[in-house]
Amino acid sequence: MKKEKFITIGEIMLRLTPPDYEKIRTTNIFEARYGGSEANVALSLANLGIDASFFTVVPDNSLGKSAIRMLRSNDVDCTSVKFTTEEETPTHRLGTYYLETGYGIRPSKVIYDRKNSAFAEYDFAQTDLDAILEGHTWLHLSGITPAFGKSCKEMILACLKRAKEKGMTVSFDGNFRSTLWDWEEARDFCTMCLPYIDVLFGIEPYHLWKDEQDHQAGDVKDGVPFQPDFKQQEEVFHEFVKRYPNIKCIARHVRYAHSCSENSLMAYLWYDGKTYESQKLRFHILDRVGGGDAFVSGIIYALMNEYKPQDIADFGVAASAVKHTIHGDGNITDDVSLIEHIMQMNFDIKR
Repeated sequence: MKKEKFITIGEIMLRLTPPDYEKIRTTNIFEARYGGSEANVALSLANLGIDASFFTVVPDNSLGKSAIRMLRSNDVDCTSVKFTTEEETPTHRLGTYYLETGYGIRPSKVIYDRKNSAFAEYDFAQTDLDAILEGHTWLHLSGITPAFGKSCKEMILACLKRAKEKGMTVSFDGNFRSTLWDWEEARDFCTMCLPYIDVLFGIEPYHLWKDEQDHQAGDVKDGVPFQPDFKQQEEVFHEFVKRYPNIKCIARHVRYAHSCSENSLMAYLWYDGKTYESQKLRFHILDRVGGGDAFVSGIIYALMNEYKPQDIADFGVAASAVKHTIHGDGNITDDVSLIEHIMQMNFDIKR
């Protein structure tokens, strides 16, 4: 087994949360943490012992330094992080989001305040991507970053192309954010990324036309429910790999919400020509944000360590379930055996 060296690129944000399930409009106190999809994946993998790096852009002020300090404290290599001046990013701010944690029948709510963040304002044309990617074996990207605008779109496509030239494994999580761009724009761009991807997370937002010459015929995924059965999911997976034979693995998790405080998760995995269905785990939620990123990091970890396909799917779901029991965006679990116990549905006390 080769030693993997992982890198991901994206924005890290300040997260502000009222304590004790309080509502944003009534609280007098906010708990401060940091998070962001790609940062969460890097943090989770680093805690599991993977050599993980993160490239981002933050303002050269106390907030930017605090965010990076948090990542470094979780063993994430931040050597390539860019700390910008006010000349480089005039608004000079770290993106922020507010999380109102739901309880019982009341759902959680997120308010973003990330417009004109340092990451969004930075001109990536001046970035030496070859230097950032050098020495790494695995690149992970998501559909969040290109939503920030032209410079980010160009940077993501350039990263994908250079990673393939370097023989790196590339994983991609569509991660659609309606507050950043519209559905069709996201589908148009993310579909352009598919020829460069080895490991695909989720089945949207991508065009998978029934007839490439007549888009009016619709998309293969039209009518597929959010909670598909095995046959429905397998058909979609087969269409992806038929059109994009470069894809070696597809993973997506399926959520069942019994209430805002109790969910179940399972996953479908396509690997080596076959579709697998994970076990379903039911659990109470302490903090749901970052659950999808924990699933991504769990799948990547299991692939890196050459788990059997069924175990890859089960490990990803177990990693996500564990994250739901931890405050903050990132899965700080550093005990692989704990996740493996959850895989086996062994919930006894560990002595």
